[in-house]
Amino acid sequence: MIAEIITIGDELLIGQVVDTNSAFIAQQLNKIGVSVHQITSIQDDRKHILQALADAESRVDIIICTGGLGPTKDDITKKTISEYFNDTLVKDESVLENIETIWRQHVRTEMLQVNKDQALIPSQSEPLMNRLGTAPGMWIEKSNKVFISLPGVPYEMKALIKEEVLPRLQGKYNCPVILHKTMIVYGLGESALAARIESWEDALPSRIKLAYLPNLGKMRLRLSTKGYDEEKLQKEVQEQIEKVIPLIEKEYAGIEDEDGSVELLLAKQLTKMGCTLAIAESCTGGAVAERFTSHSGASAFFKGGLVTYSTESKINVLKVSKADIDTYSVVSAPVAEAMAKNARQLFNSDYAMATTGNAGPTKGDSDAEVGTVFIAIATRTGVYSQAFNFGNSRLKVINKAVNKALEMLLKEFFKN
Repeated sequence: MIAEIITIGDELLIGQVVDTNSAFIAQQLNKIGVSVHQITSIQDDRKHILQALADAESRVDIIICTGGLGPTKDDITKKTISEYFNDTLVKDESVLENIETIWRQHVRTEMLQVNKDQALIPSQSEPLMNRLGTAPGMWIEKSNKVFISLPGVPYEMKALIKEEVLPRLQGKYNCPVILHKTMIVYGLGESALAARIESWEDALPSRIKLAYLPNLGKMRLRLSTKGYDEEKLQKEVQEQIEKVIPLIEKEYAGIEDEDGSVELLLAKQLTKMGCTLAIAESCTGGAVAERFTSHSGASAFFKGGLVTYSTESKINVLKVSKADIDTYSVVSAPVAEAMAKNARQLFNSDYAMATTGNAGPTKGDSDAEVGTVFIAIATRTGVYSQAFNFGNSRLKVINKAVNKALEMLLKEFFKN
């Protein structure tokens, strides 16, 4: 089955809101064997919505729209969808009851008519009950094609996808298994990696596709295939992974988690070992800690973090020696190592990471060149650091430093 995602909202097209809905929907559809062939973003405009629906219907089996289902006049998606199917809006009592329940439990103001009108849906549609909000999802079938409209609020959309949309799609279609395995590689650029594995790549079976996915400070190699025998697919892909690992053994860092994050690999390893982590950051400003705490379950291993951005806070909070700072500079190996060592002791953790550097555009409290970053890892048996220069783009320096810090911790686990 082939799907298209249509996101509706002027805020997406002017860059005011980043479209994360499409990424989530595509990932979830892939899990049940539905391939997404196109993602389209359009304005809250009647003509644009009608044209997008017609175009999508001509090329795919499943059309999923998000956005434009609110109670205000600028939200026209529901009316336009009804027009597309030459339909009329009718009140659905089950939706109205859901809205009234949400209002009683969570809203203190009086319910207005515009709120009650959210129970109006096209007569040909089936409501997808939104337990987290007042805008229902809608499911409409036409000529064995499925049109699905969902609210644009991410947490509402995600719940509807998991609880309503995926089970219905799986019940309607017999979809193949789409399998992806992504290997993480550090220390090789795209061209160098391609040259290293050229003979292996040339020998890949035609049914297994390879994609290079470069990122700041790391490379990902994704193997993809699909079919109806999942066990066979898993075996074939694993055989190819085992063939390529000897070619990249020193740079290979493992198989990426489903959501594409190294931090989840680290989280699983820390949890498996029963170990804990603390973080002290300067130039990365909390970005390393955020990579861990953005996922549920981080409290099982993450003790805490400090953003000691100023020299003063490094001295007063982390107890870094002022003499070391005066002698070596705030951007130096001794300071990075002291930050990691002291953070580990402060939080009584098994591991600690620290970052200090000049992200630019000015040098700040150090004479080190812009782009210079020191990253340290502290364990119960010692502490060490590495120096890097990540260039002169501030955002690039920060993101590279975050990725490199995660890589260093990952490699620390490989030693054991």
